[in-house]
Amino acid sequence: QVQLVESGGGLVQPGGSLRLSCAASGSIYSGNVMGWYRQAPGKQRELVARIFSGGVTLYTDSVKGRFTISRDNAKNTVYLQMNSLKPEDTAVYYCNKFPSSDYSYWGQGTQVTVSS
Repeated sequence: QVQLVESGGGLVQPGGSLRLSCAASGSIYSGNVMGWYRQAPGKQRELVARIFSGGVTLYTDSVKGRFTISRDNAKNTVYLQMNSLKPEDTAVYYCNKFPSSDYSYWGQGTQVTVSS
């Protein structure tokens, strides 16, 4: 069964932190590069961070130094620790293997809202 379940989003003030989790089915997770993506209102979905099966990580410039992606291969789970959050980080966050397209299977995502 193909499954992606994201959780951990919420409303946070600027400068705050959140930790997102994503439980994936083995068919998506095993051996694949996994990524966190986000889609803000009126914008296209963008890749925020990705992690290789061996642990190498890459980030988009706007989140470098603030976000940390990690994975637990025993649990088929990917995490995104988000610190020093900014209003421009407001979006629905999704996880999926990398690369993925709009035609891939996507979970429901988790809403992150950064506002005072």
